[in-house]
Order: sequence, then C-alpha cells, then structure tokens
Amino acid sequence: MLKKCFVGMLASLLLFVTACSGTDHTGEGGNADAGAEPSSQVELRLMWWGDQKRADITNEALKVFQNKHPNIKIVGEFSPSSGYFDKLNTQLASGTAPDIFFLGGNVVDYAKKDVLLNLDPYVGSELKLDGMDATMVEYGRLDGKLQHISAGANARGIVINKALFEKAGIPLPEQDWDWDEFAAISKELSDKLGDGVYGTYNFTVDGMDIFLKQRGKQLYDMENGKLGFAKEDIQEWFEYWEQASKSGGVVTPELQVSNPHDDTSKSLLITGKAAMSLLPSNQLAAFQSLTEDPLILHPVPRGPKGTGVVFESSQGLSGYANTKHPKEVATLMDFWINDPEAAKILGNDRGVPVTEANRNLLQEEAGPVEEIVYNYTSLVSEATKTEPFDVSYNPPGFAEFSKLAQTTTQEIGFGRKNVEQAVADFYNGTVRIFESNQ
Repeated sequence: MLKKCFVGMLASLLLFVTACSGTDHTGEGGNADAGAEPSSQVELRLMWWGDQKRADITNEALKVFQNKHPNIKIVGEFSPSSGYFDKLNTQLASGTAPDIFFLGGNVVDYAKKDVLLNLDPYVGSELKLDGMDATMVEYGRLDGKLQHISAGANARGIVINKALFEKAGIPLPEQDWDWDEFAAISKELSDKLGDGVYGTYNFTVDGMDIFLKQRGKQLYDMENGKLGFAKEDIQEWFEYWEQASKSGGVVTPELQVSNPHDDTSKSLLITGKAAMSLLPSNQLAAFQSLTEDPLILHPVPRGPKGTGVVFESSQGLSGYANTKHPKEVATLMDFWINDPEAAKILGNDRGVPVTEANRNLLQEEAGPVEEIVYNYTSLVSEATKTEPFDVSYNPPGFAEFSKLAQTTTQEIGFGRKNVEQAVADFYNGTVRIFESNQ
C-alpha cells in the first residue's frame, strides 16, 4: 500500500515539473491552441485620444491583436483630445507613462525630451516597414532615430457644402483656383445666401503652414533647427483674412468662437451656415454623417509654388523610452500598420492606411464618402510628383504657438489690434516660444 502511494506521488510530481517547465511552441506572435492560456503574458498600456466611436473600433482591433498574440495583453486608455496631452505629460513627468501612446504633429516636442523609444533595432523583425510609404517612414525619423510610426495619413483640402453652392447658383470652383478667387467666391456666397450664411470659415491658423509652403517657406526648418519664416512672410496671410472678413465673406469672429470649425457638434458646415472650410481628409466622414447636404473635398487655392499640400501623417504611435517590453511595443505597431483585419476595423478614422496594400484593400470596399477621400488623397499624391513639398513638422512648443496664433487672429477680428501690431507681437511671441522649447 505504501509503495503504491509513493509511485502515485512520484507520478504527480513528474507531471507538475513537466507542466512548469513547458515552453510555448507557438513562437513569438504565433497563435496559441484554442482555449489554451499563454504560459506567460506581457502587459502593455496603450493610450490614445478621441471620441467613443474611436474607442470602440480601437478596442475591437486590440481584441484581434490579442487573439493573434496571446502572450501580450493590452490595457487601453483614452481621453478627449482636450485633456489628453496634459494627462500624458503628467505621466511622463512621474515615470508612469504608457508603453505606447499616440502623438500628432507635436511629436517633435517629445523627441526633444528624450522620452521616445528608438525603434530602429526592431525594424525588419518585429516591425516591418516594407509596404509603408517612404515619406511616412521618414516623418517618424527624428534626430536620426526612428521614434514614431504613422498610424494614418491624410491631406488637407477645402471641404465644400455642395447644397449651398447650388442654392446660391454658383458653380463649383476650378481645381486650379487661387486665393483671390477663393475670397471672391466666399463673398459671392455670403451675398447671395444672406440670412447669416457665410462663404467660409476663417482658417488663418490651420492654413498658415500651407500659405508659407506655397511661397517656399515653412513653419519649422527642422533640418537647421530654426523657424522657417520671418515676420514679413506671415503678414500678408493675416492681411488677406482681414480683408476677406471685412468684405463679409467670412464667418464672424463671434460665431467662429461659439461654433468652432473643427467641432462637428457645432460646426456651421453641418447646420448649413458656412459653405467652405479647411479640413483634413480623415474628418470628412464624421462631418458628412451629421448632415444630409453633400460634402466634397476640393484642392486648396494655389500660391506661387502650387498648393503646398502634401500627403502627411495625421497621427501615430510612439513607444515610451523606458518601456520594459520594447519588442512587444514594436509588434503592436507592426500589427497596426500591416494587418488587413486591423485595417478593416480601424478604417479611415485616423487617416487612410499608410501601407499601399491596406489602402487598396479598403478602397475596394469604400462607400461614397470614403471614395471621395481616396480620390482626393490620390489627387494630392499625384500632384506632389510634379510639385513636391517637404513634409512639415510643427515647431517646438506647438501648443503654445497655436494658442498664440489663435489669440492673434481674435485680436485682429475683434478690433483690439491692427494687423501690423498684431503680427509683430505674434512673431516676437513665436520666437520666445521657440527659443524656450529648444
């Protein structure tokens, strides 16, 4: 009896030892057997900004990733764009930042703080960039290191409410129109539609870098580490909008403040009170979903050197420099840009896919609105082959710069400063912001 108990105990012990020393034979990134728990699991925190719709599709894509990579668990965090960067900055300062987080045009600020993971060691293994547009890859290379992977691409254009053009009896503009024609059409729309309807929103701030690139300048000369424009370069742009506003073709400063152009819940484009604005292509679907008036994307008015519009990164993924799991971070990034199932779930919410294969995949199933976006981005992509422009980076301290530019526009609009004084103060303030963020 004692011998039988000893044999049974020995057998149980051997089974326990075998189970504890077992190895996951699925390989890194492979699928585990159905219903099996991974022998060990890495946890990654991922943070992004956006609305509930974006959160839903992001979480759906992350479930697919976890099914394909059972050794990696993702803990997602999201917040509205208004508080996102304050939250991220607090976590970075305290050393509790997520393993992966989304950044936009302000990626330069974070690269300068040395808080971003160098992804170069993982390219070609965990992170494959072969199918990604070369310009998008280079956008993420800062200070000689790959520190950012674009999650979507877009191109800014003029969004047009076709119903208001038809109501005013005005034909759609030619694709090679210029800024004088834009101002004239805006005034004509306002005059003919009347009753508090305006030709265009004021996009002095959002269109500033486009205006500069049309004249061979730029907001930020990253290669040489300096501002890419002088005071006189920008004064013409502010004067243009003051004159267009005085003519009556532009949304009033009061309405611009109470009905921001980028707030779909309040935009005058949605309520039929403004016919045009500047819009990133990835936002067209959100605007169209809230109005029955047909919206289209049209090329930006041309300047001396062309439109100044490029196929650009909308936002992207960066890893935390102090993450304990850099390989897994790179694996998630690879999934985000290359996996066709992920592409179908994420759609164009953050911009069109950055790989040609996934763009082609989505275009095959595109609805009418998505088709407009694909056609427009293709138009921009083709145009840059004959009129190339460098991809622009936001200057260091961009949040402060953007707020200053917005304040300057309002000071002119509400008559608190004349254009010359406002632009002088704006430029001097920009220099101070730039120098304090080096």
